[in-house]
Order: sequence, then structure tokens, then C-alpha cells
Amino acid sequence: MNIRAGWMLVRRTWSSWMQSRSFFFLLAFGWMIPPLIYLFVWATAAGSEPIQGWSRGAFVAYYLVLINVNQLTYSQTNWTVGDIIRYGGLNRLLLYPMSPVFDAIAAEIAGKVVYMTFVIPVTAVLALVLQPELSPTITQVGLFVLAVGLAWALRFFAGYALALLAFWFTRADSLLAVQDALIFLLAGQIAPTVLLPAPLSTLAAALPFRYMLGFPVEILTGQLTAGEILTGFGFQVGWLLIAVGLYRLAWRRGLRRYTAVGG
Repeated sequence: MNIRAGWMLVRRTWSSWMQSRSFFFLLAFGWMIPPLIYLFVWATAAGSEPIQGWSRGAFVAYYLVLINVNQLTYSQTNWTVGDIIRYGGLNRLLLYPMSPVFDAIAAEIAGKVVYMTFVIPVTAVLALVLQPELSPTITQVGLFVLAVGLAWALRFFAGYALALLAFWFTRADSLLAVQDALIFLLAGQIAPTVLLPAPLSTLAAALPFRYMLGFPVEILTGQLTAGEILTGFGFQVGWLLIAVGLYRLAWRRGLRRYTAVGG
């Protein structure tokens, strides 16, 4: 797919989404609620004295950044893949001169633009009120942007691979709920991963879920050393390659099965 065609696809999808922007603003607000709850919980707990070196302002900064990163990396289109396969919507996409994954990516980009027009002003107001402690360097900002891009790709392709199991199972979407639950527990939403109990923090460092969300936040808020950042990028790229490989495998085998039954 060339760049011009891709941009036109994004613009078309964005235009259709903007017609229902109120709904998507409400959806974005719903995704903000869990991090906001834990923001106030941890900020209140650290109000009297720091918790393992974390001050109130540090918790505020962490969760405000996390709110934005979660919106940027969450792949809402993966939840529609199963219905597209089950109800025959894939037939139309297969007629396009490009892989259906590009249609999902276009929807992802368009959706991020719609969501962030709501999320950025809200978090900016919260930052003015709550006074986060955040002073990243230019290097941290650059690494943060790269980490967010890789986090989105990892979360998207891992979820897309799970969604493609709809070629074989009618309730494959439940696996996406499991993935979201593990992200909530191990990716830094319920608490920064450094504050998790030892067994959970060890799992968080090894499994892919932290690198879908918490890792970019930790970079921007200055929690990681240069060596830890380098190791984190290694895990992020490694898990991304695995996720892309699983997506390609599920797509090829699933598509053969889909066409074999006359879909």
C-alpha cells in the first residue's frame, strides 16, 4: 500500500469516526477512569510521606502519562475482527488491493486522533490542578516516542493474532479480555511495576504486557537507567517480532480455512 492510498484510507476512516465523536469521547473517558482511580489512591497514600521513594507528585506524573500512553496504545479495532470474520465482513475486505490489516491500522490511526483531541486537554487540566513532578530530558522524550510506537505495534499485533482465532473459535474475543486483564495487572496500571510484589515484578519484566504500556511511561518519568532502557527495548522488539510472526501464521492458516468453507 502506497503512502497516498494509506493517507486517504485514514482520512476516510477519520471522517466517519468524527460523525460519532461524542460516543468515542465517552469511550475514551471510560478508559481513563481506572488509571484516574489509582492516581488518586496512590497520590493520597503518598501525601504524608513517600512510598518506596515515590512522592505524591511522582505518582501524579506517572498516572497522567500512563493515561495518554494507554489511549495511544490501546487497539480497539481488535475487538471487531472476530465479528468481521463470523458475519462475513471479511469478504468485502478481501476484495481490496491490500491486506485487511491495513484497514485496521487506518482505523487505529484515525481513532487515536479522535481520542486524543479529548484526552490531551483533560490531562492538561489535571496536570494544572494536581501539579505532577515531571521534568524529562530531550533524550527521554525521544526514547519515549519510540517506545510508544513499539508498544502500540506490540499491543496491536498481539491482539490481532488473538482475534484471528475467530477463524477456529466463536468466542476468541474472550482472549482479548484476558490480555487486557494481564495488562492491567502486570503493565503498571494497578501500580508501577517496581512497586509490585517480587513474583509479579519478575513476571512483569519478562512477559510482554509491561512493554505494551508501562515501559514507555517509566522512560519518560525517569525511573530507568540507560542499561534498563536498552534491555527494555530488547524485550520490546523481541516480543514484537514474536507477535508479528504469530499474526502472520494465524492469518495464513485461518484464511485457508475461511476460503475452504466458502466464506
